[in-house]
Amino acid sequence: MRRIYIDIVHSPPQGQMDLSLLFFGKEECVAGHSWGPGLRDSYILHYIHSGCGVFSIHDQTYRLHSGQGFLIPPGVLVYYCADEQDPWTYSWFGFRGLHAKSLLQRSHLSSHHPIFQVGCMSKTEATEKGSVTGFETYHDELMAAREERSRDVLSLSILYRLMAELIQSSPEALAQPKPSVSKEAYVRQAIEFIENNYSQRISIMDIARSVGLDRTYLSGLFKSQFGISLQTFLLEYRMNRASELLQNKDLSISDISRSVGYIDPFLFSKMFKKVTGLSPRNTRNGDD
Repeated sequence: MRRIYIDIVHSPPQGQMDLSLLFFGKEECVAGHSWGPGLRDSYILHYIHSGCGVFSIHDQTYRLHSGQGFLIPPGVLVYYCADEQDPWTYSWFGFRGLHAKSLLQRSHLSSHHPIFQVGCMSKTEATEKGSVTGFETYHDELMAAREERSRDVLSLSILYRLMAELIQSSPEALAQPKPSVSKEAYVRQAIEFIENNYSQRISIMDIARSVGLDRTYLSGLFKSQFGISLQTFLLEYRMNRASELLQNKDLSISDISRSVGYIDPFLFSKMFKKVTGLSPRNTRNGDD
């Protein structure tokens, strides 16, 4: 029999929180139970308590078992299915927030690296040792928190503990680039970091640190592949994105400036004109 437990978290509106738990649940899947292909509009982590199944994303399929889990990023097509012989039981946690992406990056999780494994004891072993913690119990803790007056704060603290365990469990080797990584792969990683973070106040040092290379060397790779430095690539990427946003008449120049990583709209306008030859206002008005 299929058993499913779902809870939607009803928290008072607080704008864009650093991290916000949206919903959580647990399901004992029947053989062959599947979802997708489809998209989600928030981050969702699934943890497998028992059994096994498959998870597909970006034309890659992973066969997973108990103790492992997978990340569903927002806006990415995914599919997952319980095994026919040993269907999985999993819990899931949906969340979003300003720090969601950066915390997942620290855990080395992304749409291209969606699988994690945690070193949790089983619930029985943990109980015997007097330490019932980890992914085996987060769902139960969140269920219990529903009855508390401090439900919202308690639930958020559990979510932060979950993220902390992901960071602690991530292989340290992933934090350092492997010698076998090609120059093109480093460039792709840097571009992915820019795509995910261009709206933040990132520096060339931040980009280089994200792929584990010296900034001068990484800039040289961009020069070789695109004929421009890394600094110029970042600038042009932001201004291209700004050009797209200028088509939205509801956004002010200041809104667009902040959206592409510039706190000062005057500096943004100066850099936009440097790249495109026109000011943001003239571009919006269609002036030649």
